[in-house]
Amino acid sequence: MARSAGQKLKLLYLLRLLYEEGSEDSPVAVSRMIEYLSAQGISAERKSIYDDMEKLVDFGFDVIKNGSNRTGGGYYLGEREFELPELKLLVDAVLSSRFITMKKTRELIEKLERMAGKRDAGKLQREVHVVGRAKTENEGVYYSVDAIHNGMQGNRQIEFTYMDWNVKKEMVPRSASKRIVSPWALLWNNEYYYLIAYDEESKGVKHFRVDKMSDVCVTEKTRKGAKEFQKIDLASYSNQTFGMFGGREELVTLSLPIHLTGVVIDRFGKDIALREMPDGKIRVRTRLAVSGQFFGWMAGLGKDAKIVSPDRVRLEYRSYLEEIVKNCFDPIES
Repeated sequence: MARSAGQKLKLLYLLRLLYEEGSEDSPVAVSRMIEYLSAQGISAERKSIYDDMEKLVDFGFDVIKNGSNRTGGGYYLGEREFELPELKLLVDAVLSSRFITMKKTRELIEKLERMAGKRDAGKLQREVHVVGRAKTENEGVYYSVDAIHNGMQGNRQIEFTYMDWNVKKEMVPRSASKRIVSPWALLWNNEYYYLIAYDEESKGVKHFRVDKMSDVCVTEKTRKGAKEFQKIDLASYSNQTFGMFGGREELVTLSLPIHLTGVVIDRFGKDIALREMPDGKIRVRTRLAVSGQFFGWMAGLGKDAKIVSPDRVRLEYRSYLEEIVKNCFDPIES
């Protein structure tokens, strides 16, 4: 490497060394800096290193000196863009995200490790071995998210193919035709990314799992459904719809054991209409999507969880349970 080119890169190499190896417990010694620069084909003396550290400070980097020039010591970055606990939080978020593939998970964690430096990188890596979660196999999900954002920012509709699993464990198109919708929001729920969009064909707001969207592209058509979307409170929409989707909306009253209060608040949020009854139970009134998923959730709460009103929903729930019993057990022979 030519001397002039090497000198121009000198500060950058030193900064990278401080990021990768420096810490308060183990500052980078000046002798190590000289050795590191030499490996890059750059010659340096102790005095020039001191000047370089001052230049980095003048530029705004929090370079801290440990010890004096006479006693040795070294340098480290006092304030990094991310502290180790923050990086651990980001690693856990990446691992928990089902829409991020395993390949991309490894790539992102490697980048986070570089931000932690060599000394602390192992502390992040251990988290990778501890936690194992199911991941999507759709590598194009990142491009889908980008296209959705472009559609929202450009006030344009998007086109995509909606996918589903078949019995061969393959992702295949749900229908032969592509979907065209107006994207209005991206919502994170139960470890998945969802697109909240207006579907002009059905004249309503729908949601789609982003990791099941393929070949997403922005169209030239202007978005529709602004008024319909403005009527939606996303927090309520998420609490009432996800995990119970596919049914009609109803105002439903439930009677539940008081020990299920936390379950109800986790499901529907703190703003739900809830009161304690004299019999030691709670009465809950909320608008939700009545469907098989809702009935399954109710059944999972146990025999003391009941639907109080309306009667049509109570009868549907009873029929739902009777059908399960009928289909699960063969007739008993005498």
